[in-house]
Amino acid sequence: MRMTVLAVVTGGIAIAATPALALDGTVWLTAARSGVVSIASCGPARVCGTITRVLTEGQANALDANNPDRALRTRPVRGLRILDGFTRNPNGRWTGGRIYDPETGRTYRSELRLLANGNLEVKGCLGPICQTQIWTPSR
Repeated sequence: MRMTVLAVVTGGIAIAATPALALDGTVWLTAARSGVVSIASCGPARVCGTITRVLTEGQANALDANNPDRALRTRPVRGLRILDGFTRNPNGRWTGGRIYDPETGRTYRSELRLLANGNLEVKGCLGPICQTQIWTPSR
């Protein structure tokens, strides 16, 4: 399983009144340093993430060419929602979400966790097999 998320994919700004949305309004540099993902509220107590910049040279206008749905293959990667439907659970993890990898066209069950050092742990799973990436705050 390859979880590079276009070798693209997404600081924890705590919102005291709504701890479930502590990731709301944050911006992340992907593990491969090839993209920037902005995380924002996408429903009651839910957060989602969108690719806001593609940093890979020559790929700024990349398309979602590997999407399994042929009708979606011409949409730009920039602006693509790749994190969807995460809710915070009592142990501080955001679960119940999905992560889409535009490089492979695959979607994985996913979980997010804000680490004490300010980085974001992004886990993608296919069945019992998971892969974890560490994203850093984008400045």
